[in-house]
Amino acid sequence: MTLQGGSTASAAVGSYRYTVRPPQVALDVENYPVVPEQLQLEQVHIYIRHGERTPVGIRMAAPPASIPEHWMLCKTARRFRAAVASSTMPPAAVGPAEGRSEEELQIRRIVERSDGTNAEGECLLGELTDIGRQSTYNFGAALRDLYINKLGFLPDTHQPGGTAYFRSTNMPRTIESLQQIVHGLYPTSKCAPGFVPQILVRNGKDENLLGNTYACKRLEILQVGFAQAAAAAWNHTLEPLDNKVSKYIGGNPIRIDGKPRASGILDTIRAASAHGIKVPPEFEEKGVMDIIEKAVVHEWFADKTEEVRRLGMGRLLTDLTRKMQSKVDKGPDDPLKILVHSTHDTAIAALCQSLDVFDDKWPPFTASITFELFKKQLEEEAGVREQHQSYLQTVLGGRHSKHPPAQHYIRMRYQNRNMLLPICADEGKHLPGSPEFCTLEAFTERVKELTPADWETECAR
Repeated sequence: MTLQGGSTASAAVGSYRYTVRPPQVALDVENYPVVPEQLQLEQVHIYIRHGERTPVGIRMAAPPASIPEHWMLCKTARRFRAAVASSTMPPAAVGPAEGRSEEELQIRRIVERSDGTNAEGECLLGELTDIGRQSTYNFGAALRDLYINKLGFLPDTHQPGGTAYFRSTNMPRTIESLQQIVHGLYPTSKCAPGFVPQILVRNGKDENLLGNTYACKRLEILQVGFAQAAAAAWNHTLEPLDNKVSKYIGGNPIRIDGKPRASGILDTIRAASAHGIKVPPEFEEKGVMDIIEKAVVHEWFADKTEEVRRLGMGRLLTDLTRKMQSKVDKGPDDPLKILVHSTHDTAIAALCQSLDVFDDKWPPFTASITFELFKKQLEEEAGVREQHQSYLQTVLGGRHSKHPPAQHYIRMRYQNRNMLLPICADEGKHLPGSPEFCTLEAFTERVKELTPADWETECAR
C-alpha cells in the first residue's frame, strides 16, 4: 500500500480488492470564510475525532456479509523505537540512577491470532489504520496551510514558548492521530533544533475530552437509561429492515439492544465504507442506513437533559472558556495560540448537542469542531483616537485616557460550516450583522450554566 502524497491507494483485504476513498471530511482551507476587518484572531481551539480505524468488534464476518475479520491495513506503524534503561555497571553495584543511561530499543509489533498464527500488517480491533494515519496527517497539513501559510497566525517554526497545546484521550487511536496531526502542522524540519513537541494525556479520573462514565457513575446510569428508552422507542421502527438485513447478522433482528447492537452494525459498516471495503448492497441503500443512523443517534444523543450535558461536557467547556479568558486578560503575555484535542465521535456529537447545533448525523472520521476567539479592534488601535478626543479635552477636562475594554467574540465551526449558536441569537449577543460571531460574554454565560459546582459530588449521586 502506498499512501505518500496521494489521496487513493489500493490493497488486498481478505478476498476483496478495494480502492481507498479520500478522507471523508477535509479541512477546507481555500474556502475558509473571510473575517470582518475589525476582528483579529487571538486563539483557536480544535476538537477532532481520530482518523479511520477498524471496527471495535468482529461483526458480519460470516457469509453472506463476509466483511473481513482480519484487516491488513496497519503496516506503517509496526516499527517502534522505545527508550529503555540500561546500565554500565551491574545493578547491585549502583543506585537507582547512578551509572544508568538510556538506549534505543527497536521492536516490531505483530498481532497474534487466537490460533497462534500471525500476519504482519494486521490491525487490532479499533486500531487506527494506515488510511487513518494519512487522513490525520493531511488534517495537520491543512492546519498549517490555513493558520500559518494563509493567515500568518501561527509561527512558521514550532519551538519552546507555549504557542501550541496538544492533548489526547488515553487511547492508541487518538494518540496516534494527534501524532500525525502534529507532524502535519509542524514537520520535523519546522521544529526548533532539539525541540520535541509534547502530547498531553490525563489519567482516567481526570479525563474530560469525552463523557467520562468511568469516573462519573451518575452519567453512566443516565446513559443506560437513555439506551433503554431508545430501544423501547425505536425498535419497532427498525422492524421493517429485518427482511433486508437479518440474513447478514445470523438471522437476528436488527435492534437497538440486539445482538449485534444496531450501533455495532453502524460502526462496522462505516469503518468498512471509509476504507472502500465492499459491504452488502442493502447497507448501501440510503433508506436503510438513514433509519439505522437515526435510531443509533437517538440512543446516544437525543433528548439529553441538562444534567447529562453538565456531567458530560460541562468540564470541557469550562476548560475552553477559562483558557480563552486567560488570553483576554493577559493578551500577549499569554502566548498560547492553538490548542488541538484528539478525541472521539461521542465527544464531537456531545459538544454540538450541548450547544444545540447537532445535526443528528453520526460524526465521520476526522470530524472536527473549531472554536476561534477574536478580538474586536479598538479605535485607538486603528490610530483614530485623536479624531474623537483632543489632548486638551483629556488633560484640562479631567478625562482619563484609559482605553475602553476590548470586545471579544467566539465563532464555532463544524465540518467547514459556521454554527449559529441559539444562545447568541438575541441582539447584543453577537457581532451586528454577523450572527456566527457570538460574544464571549454570552458564550461564557451559557457555559457557566453547564458547569457543575462540584462534579464529583454530582457524579456520586
